[in-house]
Amino acid sequence: MKAALIQLCSSDDPAANLAVTAALVHRAADAGAQLILTPEVTNCVSASRARQQEVLTREEDDITLAALCDLAASRGIWLLIGSLCIKTGDADGRFANRSFLIGPDGGIKARYDKIHMFDVTISDTESYRESAGYRPGAQAVLADTPWGRMGMTICYDVRFPHLYRNLAQNGAGILTVPSAFSPVTGAAHWHTLLRARAIETGAYVLAPAQTGTHAASAGKPRQTFGHSLAVSPWGEVLADGGTEPGVIYVDLDMNEVAQARQRIPAMMHDPTFGGP
Repeated sequence: MKAALIQLCSSDDPAANLAVTAALVHRAADAGAQLILTPEVTNCVSASRARQQEVLTREEDDITLAALCDLAASRGIWLLIGSLCIKTGDADGRFANRSFLIGPDGGIKARYDKIHMFDVTISDTESYRESAGYRPGAQAVLADTPWGRMGMTICYDVRFPHLYRNLAQNGAGILTVPSAFSPVTGAAHWHTLLRARAIETGAYVLAPAQTGTHAASAGKPRQTFGHSLAVSPWGEVLADGGTEPGVIYVDLDMNEVAQARQRIPAMMHDPTFGGP
């Protein structure tokens, strides 16, 4: 199965982002990709809550979701929308950071709301409080595809290995990690974390990413690390998107999942610990 990871430099203009995303999805489908993945916050990258309130919508009104569902149906592809920023209607005004798996009939096969919020202070000049703008999800999500079971995660989730172990132990042979990683933490940890999650679970890890400096009409521009990665169940980097927007391709052989887990059956070796 050929998969394609789309790397974007999304702005805070959903309509403009959609045009770029759709063109790259068409490019990937033309190249024969059967599963196409976009990054986290495909529809809008913004540090301004006011701008988000202005341009974001509820799920049923989101132009990106509607257009990409139609595109998946017209091209007969499976499409993982890495995530969209979606209004929830919550009293506190927080959004959902929601991933969607779209089938070749254009239907939504699974939704996943990011569980772990990126609340960190990286340096004196760089800090994030994702929980101020987004409500966390509470449910791990598995989705069935023609190639096997997929475990859906988003970005900062990658630092919580128990989530991936749980998904893999419940049948996931593909783990998705769409991201908008900080350049500082990306340079230090991105490749290592993704390779570790693949090695620990014996699963393919597919991580489409945002990249570059993101133009903003309000608030400060944001920078992201790029380097969309596809990692094999044995921990090998199969494709790296570098730092420019575009598409990278990888051929997935699900027999590799079974072989990696047979060689190192670590998921079957969890001990039961007593209390202190």
